[in-house]
Amino acid sequence: MERKIMSYLTEWKDSPHRKPLLLQGARQVGKTYSLLELGRKYYENVAYFNFESAPKLKTTFEENVSPDYLIPILSHISRQTIIKEKTLIIFDEVQLCERALTSLKYFYEQAPDYHIAVAGSLLGVAVNRSEFSFPVGKVDIKTMYPMDIEEFLDALGKHELVEMIKECFSKDKPMPQVLHDEAMVLYRKYLVTGGMPECVMQFVQTGDYILIRNTQNMILESYLNDMSKYNNLNEIKKTRLTYDNITVQLSRKNTRFQYKLIKKGGRASEFENAIEWLTLSGIASQVYKVEQIKKPLENYRDIDAFKIYVSDLGLLCAKKDLMAQDVIYMSEELDDFKGGMTENYVNLQLVSNGYKTYYWMSERGAEIDFIIQREGNIIPIEVKSADNTKAKSLNVYMQSFKPKYVIKLSAKNFGFEGGKKTVPLYAAFCI
Repeated sequence: MERKIMSYLTEWKDSPHRKPLLLQGARQVGKTYSLLELGRKYYENVAYFNFESAPKLKTTFEENVSPDYLIPILSHISRQTIIKEKTLIIFDEVQLCERALTSLKYFYEQAPDYHIAVAGSLLGVAVNRSEFSFPVGKVDIKTMYPMDIEEFLDALGKHELVEMIKECFSKDKPMPQVLHDEAMVLYRKYLVTGGMPECVMQFVQTGDYILIRNTQNMILESYLNDMSKYNNLNEIKKTRLTYDNITVQLSRKNTRFQYKLIKKGGRASEFENAIEWLTLSGIASQVYKVEQIKKPLENYRDIDAFKIYVSDLGLLCAKKDLMAQDVIYMSEELDDFKGGMTENYVNLQLVSNGYKTYYWMSERGAEIDFIIQREGNIIPIEVKSADNTKAKSLNVYMQSFKPKYVIKLSAKNFGFEGGKKTVPLYAAFCI
C-alpha cells in the first residue's frame, strides 16, 4: 500500500540539508514499513536494528556513540557493509536506547554523509531527558499518522474516484450522484476500518470486520500495556481512566473535555499528567479553543478549554464496541455519538495534512468545530454528520470576522454559495 509519507522520505533522502531523521508516531501506524520501503527502493542496502527484539544492542552504545566507533560494529552486527550515501541505517524502537538517540547528534556533526533514520512510538514519554541528551536541532523530526481516507481509497484501487474528488473540490462542482453515493459509503466503511495499515490491508483482502475488530482490539491492548510500561506508577490508573473516558465525552452534545466526567470531583491537577502522556504518545490529541481570531492563532488559545480526540477512527469504534453495520448505515441508535465521531474523523484528516487545529465559541454559545490557517487565511470549518447543513454558528462567525470564505463539511455534495464552500465528508483530505 502506498503511503503519502514516501514523498517526504524521498525528499529527505535527496536534500542537501539532510539531518538524521526521527520518525515518530503512535504504535502500528506504519513507521517501520515506510522506512524499510524507502531503503528497498532507493538504497543499495539497509542496515536495520531493532532495540525491542534485540535488547543487547544497547550495550553497543554504552561506551562510545561516535560514528567512527559505531559504524564498524553496526556493520558486523547487521552483516551489511555500511557505505556513505548508499546504505540506509535504521534504528527501530529507539526510545528503548537513549544513547542511540544521543548518537544522532554526532552523526549529524561528524558523519553527515551517512543516511540514518530512527523510528520510535513513545519518544515523548519514554526518553529520560534529564539524564540523556536529546539531539535538539540536530535531527529532522517527522510525525506519522494512520492512513487518511485518501490512502484508504487508494488501497482499495479507487484512484479514479480520488482524482474526481480532488477535481470537484478545486472547482466546487458537484460529483455525479452515483459517485457521490459510492464515496459516502466508502467513507463510512473507513470509519469502521480506520487507518491502521494492518486493518486496511485486512479490509482490502477480506472485508471481514470481525477479523479487523480483533486486530483493533490487539492494538488497543498494546496501548494499555504501554501505559503500564512507560508511565509513572501513580499515573497508570489515571491514564487508563482518561483514555477510556475520551469516547464517553465524544458522545455528548458539548464535546469540550470535562475532568468531572472522568471522576466525580475530578480536577485538572489530578488528570493533566495523564492527558499529557496520551498526547505525547500520539494516541490522542488536544484541540484548544481560541479566544480571538487573530494570527498567530497559537497566541490566543485558552489552555483551560480543549477537546480530546483519539488517533484512529477504527480504534474509536472498537473502544465503543460499535457494530460495523450500525456505522455503515448510520443507525439512529448512534445519534448521540455521530457528531463526536465525525469531528474526530475531520480532525485526523486535518492533522494528517499538517494543520494545527483549534475551535471557537462565542459568548452566546455559537461554536465553530475547527479553525485553521489555510493559504495565509484563517478559515472556519463547520462539521455535520449528515446532510443537515443549517449552520447558525457559521453565520454568526461570518458576521463577526468577515472571513474570505468558510467550509461546511457534511453529507452534501460539493458547492459554493454565499462565501460558503460545501465539501462532502469523504473529501476532508483535500483541505
